[in-house]
Amino acid sequence: MAITMQVLKVLIQCKCARSMGLPSGQFSRVDHFSTSCQWRARKKVSQYSTVDTERYKSLVRAVLTSKTSSQTPVSIEDEDCQLYGPVIRSRPPSQQPKVPKNLHPLLNEAKGQSEYVPGPLARIPLQRDSNTTSPSVTRILQKTMPPDQAFYLERWKRMMIAELGEEGFKEYSLKIFRQGQLFHSAIEDHFTPETPSKEDPDRPLEVSGFLESASHVLNDITGVRAIESAVHHSTLQYLGIVDCVAQYRGSLCVIDWKTSEKPKPLLHHTYDNPLQVAAYIGALNSDNNYSYQVKNGLIVVAYKDGSPAHAHFLNSKQIRPFWEKWLLRLEEYAEK
Repeated sequence: MAITMQVLKVLIQCKCARSMGLPSGQFSRVDHFSTSCQWRARKKVSQYSTVDTERYKSLVRAVLTSKTSSQTPVSIEDEDCQLYGPVIRSRPPSQQPKVPKNLHPLLNEAKGQSEYVPGPLARIPLQRDSNTTSPSVTRILQKTMPPDQAFYLERWKRMMIAELGEEGFKEYSLKIFRQGQLFHSAIEDHFTPETPSKEDPDRPLEVSGFLESASHVLNDITGVRAIESAVHHSTLQYLGIVDCVAQYRGSLCVIDWKTSEKPKPLLHHTYDNPLQVAAYIGALNSDNNYSYQVKNGLIVVAYKDGSPAHAHFLNSKQIRPFWEKWLLRLEEYAEK
C-alpha cells in the first residue's frame, strides 16, 4: 500500500511537470515530492489595485445623483435684466454698399464711339486756370486714401527708411520716379517714331527691362489717338493726364502704364489704379476736346527684370463699379 501511494505521488508530480513543459526525465529520482505543484504562474498586478475604491464610489454616486439646473438661457437673461437693467443691443454694421449722392453717368450720350481715323495724336497740355481750383485725380486719391491702405504704405516707408536711412530713401524714391518718367517717355517714342527723340543716354539701360516686359502688350496696341494728353471733367471739375488712348485687341481703351519691382498678377494688387483709369475715362468723355468717348480701360504693369508685363483689361461692365467708387472718393474730398 505504501509503495502504491509513493508511485501515485510520483505520477502526480510528473503530470504537473509536463503541464509546465519540463521533461519527465528530470523526475526519475525524487527525493522530496509533494502532491501539489511547486511552480505556479505569478499573478499580474493590476494598475487599478491602488485605486481608492471607496472614494471612487462616492465620486460616481455624487455625479449620478446631482440635479440639473432648471435655468435656461431665457431665464438667465430675464434675471440679468432684473438685476442690471435691459440689455442695449448695438446695431450690426450696415452691409449695404455706399452709393454716391450724385451718380453722374460715366458715358456721354452726346458722343459716339467714332471710328479711328489716322492723323496726329492728341497731346493737349495741362493748363491750370488761375481762376479755377480743379484738383487732379492723383491728388484726390492721395487725400482720400483708405486708412488700411495708408497704414501699409506708412509701414513700408518706415521699413525702407530703417534699411536705407532718410537720405537713402529719398534717393530711392527719386530713382523710382525717374524710372517711371523714362518708361513713359520711351513708350511715347515707340508710338511716335517720327518725332525727334530727346534721348537720354542713360535711358536704354534704365528702361530696357521695362520695355522688354511690355513688348507683348505693345504688339496688341493699334490706332493710337492720344498720348500724354490732359483731360478735364467739365461738370465734376477735376483734371488729369491720360498716358494713352488706343485700341487694345480691338477695344478702344484709356491705357495706364505702371512700373513695379514686385509682380502684380491680380487686379486688386494695383490698389487705386482702376479708380484712376475710371476717373480718366469719365473726364475724357466729358471733355469737348475729344470727339469720341471711351468705355474700356487697361492697366499695364511692367517689370524691370523684363518678365512679361501683366495687362489688366476692364470692359465697360467691369469699369462701372470703379467709377462709382471714384465718385465716392470725389465726394469725400469735397467734404474735407
